[in-house]
Amino acid sequence: MNLKSLLAKPFANAIYNKTQKGMMLAIQHQQQILKALLKTGSTTQFGKAHQMAQVSDHQGFVQAVPIRDYEQIKPYIELIKQGKENILWKGKPLYFAKTSGTTSGAKYIPITKASIPNHITTARNALFCYMAETGNTAFANGKMIFLSGSPVLERTGNIPTGRLSGIVNHHIPSYLRSNQLPTYETNCIEDWESKLDKIVEETLLKDMTLISGIPPWMQMYFDRLREKSGKNIGDIFPNFSVMVQGGVNFEPYKNRIFQSIGRKIDTIELFPASEGFFAFQDSQMAEGMLLNTNSGIYFEFVPADEIFNEFPSRLPLEKVILGVNYALIVNSNAGLWGYNIGDTVKFVSLNPYRIIVTGRTKHFISAFGEHVIGEEVEAALRATLAQYPAKITEFSIAPMVQQGEGKSYHEWFIEFDEMPQQTIAFGEALNHNMCLKNSYYSDLIQGNILMPLKITLVQKNGFVNYMKLIGKLGGQNKVPRLSNDRKLADKMATFIKS
Repeated sequence: MNLKSLLAKPFANAIYNKTQKGMMLAIQHQQQILKALLKTGSTTQFGKAHQMAQVSDHQGFVQAVPIRDYEQIKPYIELIKQGKENILWKGKPLYFAKTSGTTSGAKYIPITKASIPNHITTARNALFCYMAETGNTAFANGKMIFLSGSPVLERTGNIPTGRLSGIVNHHIPSYLRSNQLPTYETNCIEDWESKLDKIVEETLLKDMTLISGIPPWMQMYFDRLREKSGKNIGDIFPNFSVMVQGGVNFEPYKNRIFQSIGRKIDTIELFPASEGFFAFQDSQMAEGMLLNTNSGIYFEFVPADEIFNEFPSRLPLEKVILGVNYALIVNSNAGLWGYNIGDTVKFVSLNPYRIIVTGRTKHFISAFGEHVIGEEVEAALRATLAQYPAKITEFSIAPMVQQGEGKSYHEWFIEFDEMPQQTIAFGEALNHNMCLKNSYYSDLIQGNILMPLKITLVQKNGFVNYMKLIGKLGGQNKVPRLSNDRKLADKMATFIKS
């Protein structure tokens, strides 16, 4: 047994046991975190403006601090950019995580000395929980790849600024550095396709044991490897045993990725974001991801159908229930207060608190009052694929609004890797399954307000070319599953099959 895997065992068991104990103290930890956040926050410009010193519990916090999105917190961010201190958190941030927002342009999310451990130790905890539960420590002996953004940082108001994955790259523990691929020079390449070619070149003959990234970009990496070698990924990397993924729902990509590998392997799901590392899969045997309740973040949950209300319900962790879609609100030691991150989650367990990510608050279709969400379309597609097997590379949906009764419809842009044998039946079944998942959609179909959905076939690599067209190929960028307008659909017109 290699020294690294030997040393990993006792450390993994210690982290696993600590995680198990923490599960039972989730509510207590959350209450302690709120108290600590308020204590520090009350000394900041934001805290003074919101009279945090007078807040002692969650009810008082709700009255003092409204829910915000990035646009509403941006004036405070601008003060930090100007060099001001003690604005949202004490002192200045260590970093700005720069993200490409869809409505706000570039977003600058603060990462502080207090919050950086949340980003680093959570990923570590996920790996060690996996090791302790499965006994698989051998992957620590081989090479590991993290498909991430460039670690090159610029400066914004003299604060180091870059993609979250690039920032985290600077904090990878020294004991993993010798195992890490690609090289630093390759990771600094900005053009995703050039970078991918170089990654393939560097990894093709290596003993890869762990691969991590967002599923569509991992699939692109796998495709390049297969083109280069003519082999399945499992044959290229016989010791490849663990895949770490997050950023999007894995389900639509799973079958194709496992086909590329040539066998099933263990997967670990993560829920990281620039605003914090919110949850991770702590067990191969349980559904969902364990909410990160003791890592500097105080969570609130708003029923998703209330998120755009003037005064929505804001629930602490102890008041959530199973099976309800909640918009996730975070308050953190990065200086985020009542911050709506834009993701929706659903609890699949309350003992311990485990969640699944169900979609985005702004990614839905309700052009006709149907309010179709990501979880519903993914479930309908999954049910349809069980009836009419096919392999899908990527998909996205937009409303087509036409004049006249019964002429409008939902347009599904689908890039198939393998087409279903009965395409018309596939479309009919997909529409039927959508009706089963969303009663409002069903009523609109039955009432002849909407026509059944239509499938538009996308060319091979069409979505990749679309992401390239809009400058968002690779890294942490994702294709929106749902749009409430035709902006994506209009650009996709170039990439549809005739």
